[in-house]
Amino acid sequence: MVYLGADHAGFELKEEIKKFLLKLGLDVEDKGAMALDLNDDYPDFVRPVAKAVAQDPERNRGIVLGGSGQGEAIVSNRFKGVRAAVYYGGNLDIVKLSRQHNDANVLALGARFLTKDEAIEAVKLWIGTPFEGGRHELRVLKID
Repeated sequence: MVYLGADHAGFELKEEIKKFLLKLGLDVEDKGAMALDLNDDYPDFVRPVAKAVAQDPERNRGIVLGGSGQGEAIVSNRFKGVRAAVYYGGNLDIVKLSRQHNDANVLALGARFLTKDEAIEAVKLWIGTPFEGGRHELRVLKID
């Protein structure tokens, strides 16, 4: 399952990512926002995503969006078993490595810094990149 959450800054991009993920045939659950509200707060939507991912961190994934992605990652990483990585543009290797080496199960996107195409490309790479395990597995286990 892929859980989505975004505040007003990430709302429109979340809707585009949701369409993309559904087109791929993935199971998607949107935790909000369900409408554009300039007065909403990202923790209200990120917390339910992180909580859902934490219920089965090996199988569930989350994508959270806000202005920078930073606050969204901070909220997500408060939950045991959640490993959130931030992406707000630039080299996509950071997205790939977040999966290969860190087994990131939440991707926090900085919507104010990404175009729709850049975000979709990052999500596609992140969803499709497996965790390498091996020497990285011990490191990930040390996190919790």
